[in-house]
Amino acid sequence: MPPVHEFDLIARIRQRAAARGDVVLGIGDDCALLLPPPGMQLAVTMDALNAGVHFPPETAPADIGWKALAVNLSDLAAMGAQPAWGTLSLSLPQGDPGFVDAFFDGFFALAAQHGFALVGGDTTRGPLSIAITAHGLVEPGRALRRDGARVGDDIWVSGTLGDAAGALRQWQAGAAMSPALQARLDRPTPRVALGRALRGIASSCIDVSDGLLADLAHLCRASGVGAEVDVDALPASAALRNAFDPDTRRVLQAAGGDDYELCFTAAPAQRAALRQLSATLALSLSCIGSVTAGTGVRCDGVAAGAGGYQHFA
Repeated sequence: MPPVHEFDLIARIRQRAAARGDVVLGIGDDCALLLPPPGMQLAVTMDALNAGVHFPPETAPADIGWKALAVNLSDLAAMGAQPAWGTLSLSLPQGDPGFVDAFFDGFFALAAQHGFALVGGDTTRGPLSIAITAHGLVEPGRALRRDGARVGDDIWVSGTLGDAAGALRQWQAGAAMSPALQARLDRPTPRVALGRALRGIASSCIDVSDGLLADLAHLCRASGVGAEVDVDALPASAALRNAFDPDTRRVLQAAGGDDYELCFTAAPAQRAALRQLSATLALSLSCIGSVTAGTGVRCDGVAAGAGGYQHFA
């Protein structure tokens, strides 16, 4: 199949982009024109993914498209923002229409779940690289932030930890990746509904991208507090338990990264509300420790030098 040229590529993308009432002008002009709802704040984030660094080169194009958007939506989720619009910069070695169509199969499948509209971007020839700027909406004073944790708060995490890192560990060892673990690596689930529901409950929040301990340390520094984490309370999937010995599993959970779960703090008085929220969303929420005075994150059972997520290399 011959390569597709840039303007043909843009036309293919525009045909698939979803419409929103607040998009006055979308793909195809020098700028998009947007009409934010009155009284709302914009939450803006940007993440870039590069082949061989953030995902294995052999990753399916549809999974690359999904993940490229998911990591940005996860940032919006961590702020309690509702996804709205975004732009995409796509660098391709060649304009392979099969790759492009499959990439956007994954991208638009996730976008449709969250009412997210692609409103512009750029395409160029070069090594495979994707950069997305995502915009979300949040009411003034309602955004979740990293700097609100208080001494005595509980520390919580959504879902399970270590699955994506476990798949990476298997891939690096030349072993077949467990399908359940690979699914978490290739298609993470941004916890948008959880982030929205945590407004008014959580005192602080961050998404787990670089590893629980590394990201929790970012939150603690922003809040001027410390943290004590119970490694045995970290939630693990059956697939991770079956694939690794307990010591390896704990390191993957605590420091592996690429989970895109939410780690948040809340006052002990919110425990009942969080149990109810867990049931409502059909999503496990685990209390894994507490906020302490001082600085730093302590997690017995995991080596102090265990670092955060290391990209593919």
